[in-house]
Amino acid sequence: MLASCRSLALRFSTQYPMAQANKLLDQILRGGADANVPFSGMVQLLKRLGFRERIKGSHHIFYRDGVAEILNLQPHSGKCKPYQVKQVRNVIINYCLAGEADA
Repeated sequence: MLASCRSLALRFSTQYPMAQANKLLDQILRGGADANVPFSGMVQLLKRLGFRERIKGSHHIFYRDGVAEILNLQPHSGKCKPYQVKQVRNVIINYCLAGEADA
């Protein structure tokens, strides 16, 4: 399932250039550098995948119809926390959401 998700193209808004978007998705799916994922890139990725965001303090809470998990992210020095990147990766893989960023 990971290979099929990885093979799907990912498109971001102009706020996050295409080359960086593909690199970020690949970085998240590979799981090699979870501590180096930029928070702003993760937010754009989740929005592009159809998640809605609400903010309460420093907590950015993402939810989406059809996805049972609620993602609660907090920035740490401009980066995502590694365990939160793992949670996002698991949701992308389990629901095969990577291709939906094209829509």
